[in-house]
Amino acid sequence: MAVPKKRKPVRRSTTRKKKKTAVWKWHVLAYSLLIFCFVIFHYRDGIGYFFTDLYERIFKSEDSKEVTVHDFRAMEILDKHTNHLFGFDVSHYQYDINWKEIDSLYNKFAIDYVFIRSTMGIDGVDDKFDYNWKKAKSRLLVRGAYHYYRPDENSTLQAQNFIKNSPLEPGDFFPVLDIEELPKEQSVEKMREGIQNWLTIVEKHYGVKPIIYSGANYYRHHIKDYFPDHKVWIAKYSLFSEKMNNDWHFWQFTDKGTVNGIETKVDLNIFKGSRYDLKQFVIQ
Repeated sequence: MAVPKKRKPVRRSTTRKKKKTAVWKWHVLAYSLLIFCFVIFHYRDGIGYFFTDLYERIFKSEDSKEVTVHDFRAMEILDKHTNHLFGFDVSHYQYDINWKEIDSLYNKFAIDYVFIRSTMGIDGVDDKFDYNWKKAKSRLLVRGAYHYYRPDENSTLQAQNFIKNSPLEPGDFFPVLDIEELPKEQSVEKMREGIQNWLTIVEKHYGVKPIIYSGANYYRHHIKDYFPDHKVWIAKYSLFSEKMNNDWHFWQFTDKGTVNGIETKVDLNIFKGSRYDLKQFVIQ
């Protein structure tokens, strides 16, 4: 019986497969490049500001009086919100303010209001508050007083400290609670109970619901879903943020602003609304 010859295995060509793989890779590369170019174009201003800011941090003094990238950025944002109202906020960190010189931001944008730190924790009092409070009224600015909340201190005593040292009048903003820290000696849930207690005591005393101030990330993760009935003032300094968020009433968009009459850098703020809208935020 004849033994059949063994057939040689047929080698299949991989050329086609390789070509498909190569085409797939080129498609991914092309799409990635397209997305990269779009991001660069869309955020070109923010990227430019980022690298300029980095340069200034390395080579310029914090006390420099030169116009910085933050000044240009601030003016750009103010220009985009000219249908809103502008203001600033201060504490003793601004030292002695020459209130007579304060009339506008960058000699261009009118100032309508100012927030002034009043108290901190259970017994802290800003040593410039009384002076700044009286002078702000002399400049016919809408005034607001805020309390810096310390989450590991007694919330009732903190509320009493604020009430004792903050003589709010009709025409002044609702009281403001500044919450930025996480607790070290209790849970976040307990901290929220303390915040609610502070808000309740202060609301009962002044007859209005306090405004809540916080950073954007902190607010989103720890505050937003728990105090929905309160008006909100948010700090967000990102060089890539150009417009105000619809969830906020006030936007603190820089902590490096420049105001005539103030030697240090200043926090600048935008209120989303008109002078008529502002009446919903002041004591009647």
